[in-house]
Amino acid sequence: MTLAHALPSLLVEHLPDHLARQRWSGAANRAIESVELVWHDVVRAETPLLIWALARVHFADAVSQDYQVFVGARPAEPPPDFLHGKERELVAVVADPDGDVDVVLYDALVDPDLAIEILHLIAPDRVVEVRRPIVLEHSNSSIVFDESVILKIFRKVEPGPNPDVEITRVLSELGYVHVLEPLAELVRDGTDLAVLRPFLVGAVEGWHLARTSVRDLLASRQTPAQAGADFAPDAERIGAMLAELHLVMAEAWGREAGDAASWSAEMQAHLDGLGPVDGLDAAGVHLRYDRLAHTADAGTQIHIHGDLHLAQVIKADTGWLVLDFEGEPARRRAHRYTASSPLRDVAGMLRSFHYAAAVGRADWADDDAELDRLVVGWEERNRAAFLSAYLATDGIAALLPADPTDREAVLFAFELDKAVYEVGYELGHRPEQVGVPLAGIERLVPAPTR
Repeated sequence: MTLAHALPSLLVEHLPDHLARQRWSGAANRAIESVELVWHDVVRAETPLLIWALARVHFADAVSQDYQVFVGARPAEPPPDFLHGKERELVAVVADPDGDVDVVLYDALVDPDLAIEILHLIAPDRVVEVRRPIVLEHSNSSIVFDESVILKIFRKVEPGPNPDVEITRVLSELGYVHVLEPLAELVRDGTDLAVLRPFLVGAVEGWHLARTSVRDLLASRQTPAQAGADFAPDAERIGAMLAELHLVMAEAWGREAGDAASWSAEMQAHLDGLGPVDGLDAAGVHLRYDRLAHTADAGTQIHIHGDLHLAQVIKADTGWLVLDFEGEPARRRAHRYTASSPLRDVAGMLRSFHYAAAVGRADWADDDAELDRLVVGWEERNRAAFLSAYLATDGIAALLPADPTDREAVLFAFELDKAVYEVGYELGHRPEQVGVPLAGIERLVPAPTR
């Protein structure tokens, strides 16, 4: 038996431990019962060998999830240089059925040669020389080639089109310039598996710019408007960009009447799913959700981004762009696209301003009332700039509740729901940071009025 023939059974044996170590799998704290290969192809049969597979993981809670994997194989001695310091990418060291030399199995995306082989699955004629992996992504992995294109590979795979591919393609076709247009797509059995896009050298995440703004504010102890890295002009541009996005999405996929009662029920379920949390007044939150259910005018429901925050927007030489339309990573949906009030995206960005201020404040001395006032002022200034630009965009009012009181009630509930989601996310990933969303909930549902 050759190594290529033995690899499928070896992957079934060793993938459970490997997948449990990967951030993009979401399997770190879940018991895996078994793994099966839905399909597999030997893309390269000679050394280094490359196998491409769709692995179906069956968890102990009776839930299954499909993952796309690319596994390379090379002689274990001498150890491949590109694996140095990347133990998490190691799948296993196994005996070679063809000889006496052990073979190392690993995530092929870290292999300079095999990464180019993977690129050629989606863009056979593209000539590249240098690849640079990007790590720390929730449900996908990306590789930059020659600092000109970026290949995004979907790790968690669901049948059918991927929203991040289809939505950006349709938006580009409709002339919306604030997304990266797909250059090529990898599709198998009607399922999107990867997308190639332009890579913008020098583009910076909104999160990094906001954190820089907070840092400069606290270092200078000037007002937010006077500090050197005032973020408010960018917050305005993001607000206008988001309003334009919602208008184009409504044009592309239509709109329907918003259902406040349905949104309220979903929020109640999200909260109940958390269970008891120290410092979280569930009864007070439920009361606010009940008020949403009785809102007279809920506005419209459209396709939205679904996970909008400062790390999902980037600033390039050409202006601001929106990334990643796959929705919140910790919420599974019955459908691939997030349909809800446009104000849900607005609430996500408002929560992100709170995070930027709170995380930035945590880097400084605890007992300093002046710094406390400065970060509160920073958040208020940027919230106001963002909301003002969003609401001033021609046509956006038609998507929102007409009455300002109803509009505020819907936005309030979605901001509260986002903070509740953040509590659950932080408890599962960064428990030391759960105080940030709890403080946001406390501000929205203050103790004296419960």
